[in-house]
This record gives sequence, C-alpha cells and structure tokens, in this order.
Amino acid sequence: MLRRLGLVPLTCALALAMAGDCFAQVRVRTEAIKPSPQSPAQPSAPGPQTGTTAPDSDAAAKKRGGTATVTGPPPEIVLDVSRLPEPVARTREKILAAARSGDLNKLAAVMQASGQMPIFSLNDDKDPIPFWKANYPDSDGVEVLSIVIEILEAGFVHADQGTPQDMYVWPYFARMPLNGISAAQKVELFKIITGSDYKDMLDFGAYNFYRLGIAPDGTWQFFVAGD
Repeated sequence: MLRRLGLVPLTCALALAMAGDCFAQVRVRTEAIKPSPQSPAQPSAPGPQTGTTAPDSDAAAKKRGGTATVTGPPPEIVLDVSRLPEPVARTREKILAAARSGDLNKLAAVMQASGQMPIFSLNDDKDPIPFWKANYPDSDGVEVLSIVIEILEAGFVHADQGTPQDMYVWPYFARMPLNGISAAQKVELFKIITGSDYKDMLDFGAYNFYRLGIAPDGTWQFFVAGD
C-alpha cells in the first residue's frame, strides 16, 4: 500500500526539547490531513546518517526520533529479524499483533505498556488515538495500522550503538542517504512511499515518512513522521 506524505517543514519540537508552536499540514495519498485542534503540528522523525545538519540538537533529536546531524558511515542494514535482541523482538511482535488486529485501542495499549508513551506527536498530545483519527479521517485512523505493519516488515538498522541513543530503527531508509540506494532497495522503499514522495525526499535530503524506534531493552521509543 502506497501513501503520499508531502514534505512538512517543522521547526517545533517536544516541550521537553524545545518550546514554540507551529502549524503544518501533511498529505496522505491525495488527501489533505488536518491536525486535530489540540495537535497543530505533525511529528518530526529521526534524521538520516548523512551528516546533514537539521534544526535540532543531536542527542535530543535522536532520543525522541527527530532530525539531527549525524556523521560517519550509515549502520548495517539488517533484514533478518532473528538478529534482534529478545526484548526488541518481543516488542516488535506485540506491535505487529496489535496493528494486525485492526483495533487502534490495542496499539495504544502496547504503547502504554512500555512504561512511557512512545513519541507520536511533537505537541502535548496524550492520547494517540484522537491524533491518528484526525490525521487519517477517511479511515477513522485505521490506516496508521497498515503503516506500522509496512514499517516493521522492512529492514532495520541498529543505530548509535554504545550511546544513550542506542536504538533499533525501522525502516533502514531513515538512517541512510536515499540518493545511493539500489534498484532493489527502491522497490522496498516504494512499498512505503510513492515515487513522488521519493523525489521530494531527494530534494529534501532525507527519508521523512514514518519511522519507528525500539531501545535495546525493548522500550518502544517513537513512531513519528515528518521532517
């Protein structure tokens, strides 16, 4: 399933990282998605391993899934989920089971079970369900479940190993430059985004659709999209 997400310039961050308000609008397929009244901004997302500077501090951005300056080679792309640590694999399976159920409440329950709510918005939203329903009104929010499945069935990377930002990140495109991917990798990418999105991302310099992060101890850290 392909879906359209236009590039959304974001300058606001979580209250714990930055202050300020902004208004953004995203697109899914050809349909404009309006933020909920309590959620005037779309979430940001983890930055690519390209060394490109983005408007955020590295540590804060990586911790919450935002863009950041990253140097060095991109992490190894991993397709074999058997290489995941048991806590990470267990959390991934719980998320997938909830998403496949078609019930937003079950996915929200997995989020709440993490002990801390994973980042899903850059504002003060406390409940992801109204947020998803506002962003995907035609499906009453259910479309986000298909996105979760697509993301977690893609390859992943183990990013920032040995640092406080140590994280397993899906899809691997979130941590690699898009201008050098192979033809086969483009096919994988187009399972998640459209060709038009890809061109926009090349201009932007990074993958900026949904990405999901799980810490090595199995804590679900973020599920966000944007630039």
